[in-house]
Amino acid sequence: MYWLRYTRWHESATTAEQEIERLFRLFRLVLLKVDMDVNEALRLMELLDERYGVLGQMTIDEFIELLRAHGLIEEHKGQLRPTAKTERLVRTDALQEIFRTLKSGQLGNHEIPHAGQGTELLPELRPYLFGDSPSLINLTATFQNVLLRDSTLEAFPLQEEDIAVHETEHMTSCATVLAIDISHSMVLYGEDRITPAKQVALALVELISTKYPKDLLEVVVFGDEARRIERQLIPYITVGPFHTNTRDALRLSRQILRRSRAANKQVFMITDGKPSAIFEDNGRLYKNPFGLDPRIVNKTLDEAVACRREGITISTFMIAQDAYLRSFVEELTRANRGRAMYCDLDQLGKVLVVDYIRNRRSYR
Repeated sequence: MYWLRYTRWHESATTAEQEIERLFRLFRLVLLKVDMDVNEALRLMELLDERYGVLGQMTIDEFIELLRAHGLIEEHKGQLRPTAKTERLVRTDALQEIFRTLKSGQLGNHEIPHAGQGTELLPELRPYLFGDSPSLINLTATFQNVLLRDSTLEAFPLQEEDIAVHETEHMTSCATVLAIDISHSMVLYGEDRITPAKQVALALVELISTKYPKDLLEVVVFGDEARRIERQLIPYITVGPFHTNTRDALRLSRQILRRSRAANKQVFMITDGKPSAIFEDNGRLYKNPFGLDPRIVNKTLDEAVACRREGITISTFMIAQDAYLRSFVEELTRANRGRAMYCDLDQLGKVLVVDYIRNRRSYR
């Protein structure tokens, strides 16, 4: 049983329920960092308790029972694992964390720079055009136009030019592939870059499934090769001893987007390294981790051009400032006519999610 001893009330005091929720959020964050390994997460929670006393008066065994009681972990074949509820909360946590950093007014919908036939009514009015839906008619403005022209209203002489209708906001459909680098450099030199990348992916999944359910989002991970993964497997993404096959990531993304009928198609690529591998025509993996290999770079740029020709925009989110990476990404951006953004790890989610919501660029 978890007890809190109350002495003197103060404004910043928290209730027992709030303290428990704080612990659960900490557990979920640790869980994400260890690729959803419950036993490893509990070991780290115990270490945190020894050093910082995060569990308060609870023992680790009592905390485990609390997790069980709230349906956050379960036993399967003798092993503890996260429940579906925990996986959902991990996604929600990721989105809420990003939204907490956003200033008011930074969010919106998939807007484009002009009004058109859409679903959201704008306050601006215009004359009726043949084919406009009757639901767009503003009765007050229409009646005022009739009065201005004929105030007697003996026969209510409504004419077509009297009818005023609302402008509507044109809402675009979006098909997005989020490509995440899982090469060894994502955890090199003790810097954890993969956890923020996973948090962004989870936030984007939660955002699209709740706010834009008709939008397509697919997730691709790439190291020596690229592969598509299911959304529910995002928290379990691990980094391996891989090179960076950017070309294969773009190729697979292009194949996925080719099947979509969405008006706008885009690839969001999160990477911290230059391309260092490609598949040759015979299927052999050619690797060169030293510098920018023209053979690898040229094939990768060819794929960027192929994306451009199919109307696919590549937005590269760089989480490293390596000169080789910057040089390559600038070439990639020119070839695709896409965009590149340099992001600190703590700003990655904010930049990517806001960019998705706004769709600031004009799609071809």
